[in-house]
Amino acid sequence: MNKYELAVAINGQLDESDKNNAVDKVKALIERFGGQITAVDDWGKKRYAYEVKKTKEGYYLFIKFQAEPETPAEIEQRIRIMDFVHRYLIVSDEKELTVKHEAPEAPKAETAEERPAEAAAPAEEAPAAEPAVEAVPEAEATE
Repeated sequence: MNKYELAVAINGQLDESDKNNAVDKVKALIERFGGQITAVDDWGKKRYAYEVKKTKEGYYLFIKFQAEPETPAEIEQRIRIMDFVHRYLIVSDEKELTVKHEAPEAPKAETAEERPAEAAAPAEEAPAAEPAVEAVPEAEATE
């Protein structure tokens, strides 16, 4: 089972009993598809940054749960059509994910026998190339 977190913004115009019914419906939806709720964090009523469905406030709720990988898609499909839910987001809550970083191996020092013949012989210095553009005296350049 994977760990997930569901963030829900519920209509702020609901009275307390309607809000509790809405929260219960969301919890029941998670449990209906085999999810096990581990924590519920109710942030209460907060002001939206912008109007959502002609409403300026909403109840924020964060639900952590464990479920199979198919469950979030099923929950999203059903929560999308609930009238009292203004916004929702399900994210994976895998905090234990770690990435192993292995140090790259240091390159081996080559010995004279292992080097190719071209690399072993010192390269001849090439003569300095002439500039491609000739310098124009300042007097001619201003005319």
